[in-house]
Formats: sequence, structure tokens, C-alpha cells
Amino acid sequence: MMNWIQLLSLKKFGDIKDRARKDENPSRVGFEVDYDRIIFSNAFRSLQDKTQVIPHSKTDFVHTRLTHSLEVSVVGRSIGRLAGAQLINKYPELVDLGYTINDFGAIVAAASLCHDIGNPPFGHSGERAIGDYFLHGAGEKFRLDLEPTQWQDLIDFEGNANGFHILTDSRPGSEGGLRISYATLGAFMKYPKESLPKKPTNDVSDKKYGFFQADKASFMDVAESLGLIRKEGEAHRYFRHPLTYLVEAADDICYTIIDFEDGINLGWIPEEHALEFLIKIVQNSINTEKYAALKTKAERVGYLRALAIGSLINDVVRVFMENEEEILKGNFGFALTDKCAYVAQIKDIIGISITNVYESREVVEKEIVGYKVLHTLLDKFITASNNNFHGAATHYDEMILKLLPEQYQTEEESLYLRLLNICCFISMLTDGKALELYHSIVGK
Repeated sequence: MMNWIQLLSLKKFGDIKDRARKDENPSRVGFEVDYDRIIFSNAFRSLQDKTQVIPHSKTDFVHTRLTHSLEVSVVGRSIGRLAGAQLINKYPELVDLGYTINDFGAIVAAASLCHDIGNPPFGHSGERAIGDYFLHGAGEKFRLDLEPTQWQDLIDFEGNANGFHILTDSRPGSEGGLRISYATLGAFMKYPKESLPKKPTNDVSDKKYGFFQADKASFMDVAESLGLIRKEGEAHRYFRHPLTYLVEAADDICYTIIDFEDGINLGWIPEEHALEFLIKIVQNSINTEKYAALKTKAERVGYLRALAIGSLINDVVRVFMENEEEILKGNFGFALTDKCAYVAQIKDIIGISITNVYESREVVEKEIVGYKVLHTLLDKFITASNNNFHGAATHYDEMILKLLPEQYQTEEESLYLRLLNICCFISMLTDGKALELYHSIVGK
């Protein structure tokens, strides 16, 4: 069974002794430092020009990865503090060690802030485009030269694993990457397993994988230090850190309600659906007179969105605390929203968003462009990188490599690491920068 004292570790990469909570600077606790380091990182800043779901609109505001991540962190902080208040009351020994309600909020907020930090450009299709390059595109030729787990990392390129790579990747002078506390890294690790074996189950943590083979040692250090429970018979497959459920819930709440709101504000979903689909979630908190007095669609939808998020926050905390002991034992394989009182309403809202937003012509067209752009960039940079390694670089290859940022100009002996290095570079491009590079290379 996992224990909260170990799970709330302030340890960072390279520490040779424990960091006691009581020894922390009260004006800037280590978990708050995590948040600051993430928000000032280049990887986080790049989210401002990455599509969330809806391509950047010329007619109205829609959410980018950056605004989505900020909103998830705000919701995550509230969820963390509400759960923390009950956990502190249940485990008074945490108070004796110096932990506070705000520590839980800070950990969940920081992990929520970076939950999408590893996602490639062009929305949800970016990961699939990178994987497809290796599975069906020009990258298929590398299959027999890689270990099965290395190949799986590439054909199932995963934003969560890439996020862990960004947060922990050691380079000369910056060992341990951003040096985030292990508690925050644990809360971030949504799928604590490697890409193979897949072994699909109904457990929500088995849907995807959470680290590349290149980062296995870092992952194992974090998992073992936190006391995560290893799944029986598995070497690199663990049950989740309990706070991961809260991070996931914050993301689920935001994308469910806010993508729905974006669709309404853009006119893709009729406004009358707002009240129709949200009424059961907000019925205990809505002020009908105030709602009727609101003059604009954006104000009315915004009011319902705020109430819905508040109701969902309270309910997922209820579900978490009712199942907290089973979660500590590794016996809870569900997302919190799957067990909340509003699961039917959530499914209805997601259903209409899929039809009217996620599968809209504008979104599909953007994803098609993204596939062509990413495949072209991968092919040019991988070819140049491999030719350079083998001493066969053309002048064109040399010019292509000059476009690589300094941190990606490495001469890896391993083919896998060279391929992964280029994938990580491509994944960090913004939508706009990817298009700019593509047009520079193809001359259009």
C-alpha cells in the first residue's frame, strides 16, 4: 500500500539526502518552485501557438494548448486543496511533518500545468502523424534496426512520454531537466508503464504509455522513490500516484466543458444546447434570475460553464475521498469522472462535441495539413541527421541541420536516440513554426 509521506516527496534529481517539508522556505515551497520552473520553460511557452482542438479562428477566440493548460492548473489547484483539506484531517501525521492543504493544491496545479507539455503541433493528430511516419511512411525502413520497445516508442509516439522526457532530460549543465520534485513528477505520470508489452486492460492507467526507453532509468528512480506499487509480474509497470487522478480529473473537466463552450461561441453548437446539456450539472447552483438577465450568448454560456466546473470539482473530490484507500492499494482503475454523479451528462456533452467540433471540417482540414507538414519535416531532418552520422552528409543535409536548435545538435551513436531526438525537436515546434519550416524547405 502506498503512503502519503513517501508520495509527497520533495526530492529532486541528484539529491543525496531527503528534503524535509519543515525545512522548506515558507514563502516558496518546493512544489511552488515546480510551477515556476514549468511556466518559465521554453517548452511551456511554445504551447501558446499550439492547437488545442479547434484551429486558431479568425472570427472568435478559441483555446490554445497554453490557455487550456493554465485553466486546467487552476481547476487542479482547487481540486488539490479540497482533497488536501480532507487528507490532512485524516492523516494528522502530515501536519506534524509540516505539510499543508496548499501543498496538495500546488502539486496538482504544477502537474496540471505541464500535462500537455509534450504534445506536438496540430492538435490531437500530431502524435498520430509522427507515429504514422514510422509505421506506414518513410520511417518504416528503420524497423529491423531497432529493439521492439524502441520501435514501439516511435510508432506510438506519445505526448505523455514526451512530456516526461522534457521535464527530466539531462543535458550538460542542466542535469535532471527542469529538476521538478518527485511528487509533482509522480502526479504527472498518467500512464506509469513502458510502451511494451501493451497488455490492454480496463484499467485507465493502461490506455497509453508514459516514458520512452531513453528515460527508463529516470522513470524507475521516480517510481521507486515515491513507493509506487509495481504491478505483479511486471518490471516497468506501476499503479498510479494517487494525485494523478486529480490531475486527470482537472483535464477531463476542462476539455469537456470548455471545448463545448468554444463550439457554442463559434456557432458550431446551438446555444440552446448549453442549458439543455448542462442543466442537471448546474441545477443546484444556478440563479435563474441572474441567468435570464445576461444579455449576450458569451455571458450566458460563461456563467453556465463556471457553475458546471464548480459542481464537477466538488463531485470528483467526493469520488476521490470515497475511494482513497483503494487508490493507495492500486485497486481503482477508473477516471474519477467515470464514477461521478454527472457521468451521463459528461458523455452527452462529449458526444455532441465530437460530432460538431472534433470532427468538423475546419478541424479535419487542419489535421490533414499537419500530417503532410510533420512527415516532410521528419523525413528531411532524420535523413540529414543519419547521413551526417555516417559521414555522407550532402551540402543540403548540412543546411537542414543548421536549422536545428543548439540543444538538438547531438551526434548520438544510437539510431534510436537520433530518431527520438528529431521527433522531440519536431514535437516542440509550434503550429506556426512548423508551417514556416515546411514552407522554407519545400519552397512554397
